[in-house]
Amino acid sequence: MPETNQALTAHVPDLLAWTCPAPLRDQPRVVMGHGGGGAMSAELVDHVFAPAFGGEVLSQLGDSAAISLGGVRLAFSTDSFVVRPLFFPGGSIGDLAVNGTVNDLAMSGARTAYLSCGFILEEGVGMSVVARVAEALGAAARAADVEVATGDTKVVEAGHGDGIFINTAGIGLIPAGVDLRPQRVVPGDVVIVSGAIGVHGMAIMSVREGLEFGVDLESDCAALGGLVEAMLAAAPDLHVLRDPTRGGLAAALNEIAVAAGVGVVIQERSVPVPPAVANACAILGLDPLYVANEGKLVAFVPREHADAVLAAMRSHPLGAGATVIGEAVQAHPGIVVARTGLGGTRVVDLPIGEQLPRIC
Repeated sequence: MPETNQALTAHVPDLLAWTCPAPLRDQPRVVMGHGGGGAMSAELVDHVFAPAFGGEVLSQLGDSAAISLGGVRLAFSTDSFVVRPLFFPGGSIGDLAVNGTVNDLAMSGARTAYLSCGFILEEGVGMSVVARVAEALGAAARAADVEVATGDTKVVEAGHGDGIFINTAGIGLIPAGVDLRPQRVVPGDVVIVSGAIGVHGMAIMSVREGLEFGVDLESDCAALGGLVEAMLAAAPDLHVLRDPTRGGLAAALNEIAVAAGVGVVIQERSVPVPPAVANACAILGLDPLYVANEGKLVAFVPREHADAVLAAMRSHPLGAGATVIGEAVQAHPGIVVARTGLGGTRVVDLPIGEQLPRIC
């Protein structure tokens, strides 16, 4: 074998040597499921990116990384947005680009200070469309009280993009005494969601597929920094927060359960699913627990602080529908189960692939 081929072969990962079974090892090429926020996404990170990049900070694998720089605790996050369509009821890719990164930082308890913004534009996209997205992004940043401090623009040839892709990164300060991470979750913690789930995903699906569900659905896309500040003011010792975006509430609960080594039990009837979302999911054969959200969070709260946190959430406009849906338990560590309205129990597993493509 020529030396150049030997060098190339040395850098090809040995898929058969991976210890994790399907689905990733059975996929020699990237498929849409690898971006869905479920098991395939996790395996891609665990087997490809994490070993290649290494590093103690990366191993946190949270919504944002908590880092120390010059004695200051910072949260740092980046996210890319490839939603289709670019505009949907209740928002746009510009709103998502701001709120998604602000929310990732908020899940560390941080108040976002600055954002970067990278636009990847496809040749031929209308300048008026670009301007409309930029205006929406700027308005969302001002509403979230955050400044876009730097950015970049690239153009790809027609047919090599999908109109507009956006990447945003953000930094924020973590207040003293705040320590939000799944490893702090213990049996007995109360699980609270900030409001109705599945709205964002179904709003986008209704536009994309031209579906009529008998009621207008609008995305719940919003910046959650103010809600998190209210929660921390009521109880600084929260254990963990997550915004259930890709993979929905099910993915967020599973990730926390695995990282904390606890079981999670939720009451299915307590999960706030609007009738319009439930009906849309029934038509499409989807489970609302796996549908993405962009303006909701899930919190694991020490039981003794649960009432105070719930009251603080309900006093904020973005937490008015806050509801207790379950608790962390010592049994079945790493597994999430739902108690159904009929008295049965079902496992709420991590989604395998991608249930709803391109919604964030």
